[in-house]
Amino acid sequence: MGHLLVVSPAALAGTSDEPPVGALALLSHDLTLMPPDAAVVAEADRYDTVVLDGRTDLPTARQMCRLLRAAGSATPVLLIVAEGGFAALNADWGVGDIVLESAGPAEYDARLRLLLATRSDGITSSGGITIDESAYHASLDGRSLDLTYTEFELLKYLVQHPGRVFTRETLLSDVWGYDYYGGTRTVDVHVRRLRAKLGVEHEYLIGTVRNVGYRFSPDARRRD
Repeated sequence: MGHLLVVSPAALAGTSDEPPVGALALLSHDLTLMPPDAAVVAEADRYDTVVLDGRTDLPTARQMCRLLRAAGSATPVLLIVAEGGFAALNADWGVGDIVLESAGPAEYDARLRLLLATRSDGITSSGGITIDESAYHASLDGRSLDLTYTEFELLKYLVQHPGRVFTRETLLSDVWGYDYYGGTRTVDVHVRRLRAKLGVEHEYLIGTVRNVGYRFSPDARRRD
């Protein structure tokens, strides 16, 4: 399941049942709907994929692509176009994939799965933390973090899903694996160790949701 930022004029009208939102809502992805404006650039890297609705306004869609590219966003873009829009597209748009407006949920699902599978170059950045999966290295604002294997895997998992709340049971199954027989307290212990290594100024990047679990909050430092 992916966390999708759907950028569509439908957001201005609040019409969440119109395409492409209606078709995407039938899938198992988490959706956030935003209008096509500059605020998208600030939010894009918090999501797995940006789904850009360019069916009725290709110039605005192209401008959004340019803004995302100029900002250095690593989040892939799935562009939705009307059939007549193909003539305007070229490599300069920098999109990850293109889908016709007539596509159904099954095609959206297939294209999103491919984008999610190939999106990463092994480097994830959010909230000042950079995770390099290939080198098993994590840093905070350029400062290397000395993490154990499990600490690295836990931090990587949280950073890859900013803002999402995970129960201790979910973290155990997704990070430690289904064959792990320890209790949920081990999650608390590892979170405590991670916070200590992040330091007092940054420990609240990993927030506690009372009676639920934990989430990674990239903006926690600014709020605090």
